[in-house]
Amino acid sequence: MTIKNIGVIGAGTMGSGIAQVAATAGCEVKLFDLNQAALDTAKASLEKIMNRLVEKGRINTDEKTRIQANITYVNSLHELADSNMTIEAIVENLEIKKKVFQELEGYVDEQCIIASNTSSLSIASIASSLKKPERCVGIHFFNPAPLMKLVEVIPAIQTSTETLKISEETIQSWGKTVAIAKDTPGFIVNRVARPFYGEALRIYEEGIANFATIDHAMKTVGGFRMGPFELMDFIGNDVNYTVTETVFSAFYFDPRYKPAFTQKRFSEAGYLGRKSGKGYYTYNEKGQVVANEANISNDATLLQNIFERILVMLINEAADALFLNIANAEAIDNAMTKGVNYPKGLLTWADEKGIDWCVQKIDELYDEYHEDRYRCSPLLRKMKKQNKTFF
Repeated sequence: MTIKNIGVIGAGTMGSGIAQVAATAGCEVKLFDLNQAALDTAKASLEKIMNRLVEKGRINTDEKTRIQANITYVNSLHELADSNMTIEAIVENLEIKKKVFQELEGYVDEQCIIASNTSSLSIASIASSLKKPERCVGIHFFNPAPLMKLVEVIPAIQTSTETLKISEETIQSWGKTVAIAKDTPGFIVNRVARPFYGEALRIYEEGIANFATIDHAMKTVGGFRMGPFELMDFIGNDVNYTVTETVFSAFYFDPRYKPAFTQKRFSEAGYLGRKSGKGYYTYNEKGQVVANEANISNDATLLQNIFERILVMLINEAADALFLNIANAEAIDNAMTKGVNYPKGLLTWADEKGIDWCVQKIDELYDEYHEDRYRCSPLLRKMKKQNKTFF
């Protein structure tokens, strides 16, 4: 089956980005949204993006014209009837997604793949809304879709082998790196990345360090491009908190994924980050931090301890994802480096630090707190005993 016609549902930032990726790869794309204003905004935004790419010499004017001509903006779902694949990128609400999928299935042919860009909802549950659930698959892009190399492809238990194969090959043909992930809450990235935010919030709530110092530690010691509080402000505290709450609930309230009251209160107060002008930092109209609102500590020991505590929690989560067959080791490391720009893969990092070091660090945290949050992955213990590495 040749994927030529792509339907994208939702003209927000993510949907528009996916449409741009597919159009750039030569697909004929129909971008659907009921809201005409959203379609107009998406079209104007693409014009700006294309102009910037021309100015930077990334593309020429002919390429700009070709990409834009490949996208048609529609406000009727039935106009996606000739699509070979549709990718939904709307609000993270299971019932709304199911309703849209049921309506869409009435328009497209039996071979059309119906995919969801959900970041944390059950693909099996979404697929169950269809008469042909075997055509449903998760195709999760990362924001901004045109720039981020990783796409998680998630088969539900109903997904056919053919649907998975075509989906993987299609996304790879768009120049993306595919990580096949098991249909579990958060898939790879949004599951494994939880401690980056959660442990940083815990460190803050314990009064160990302020937002700026924690961010400083992760950037200067760890080499991360953004600290956890900067990143939460960038993503939006409402969005990040909702994902955390969803994963926590979906894992039957496993304390490893427990949300933080700090983030809940910031979200409730409307301190959502850059988009609201205030989050953990205050921003000007250009989205720049107005001023460093707290003193940054340069205590080398403190910074090292902050980095190591967050890192070992991330490694433990990555090891557990491998232990539970969420994905293979290569996919997990690719997911974190190409999906959220980590400086290196977490399992590679574990090998460099040493498995003994990982087990010792996580056990020290458990000995201090006696919380199940700090339980060591059985895989790390087994690897330590057998003197093995991930790679």
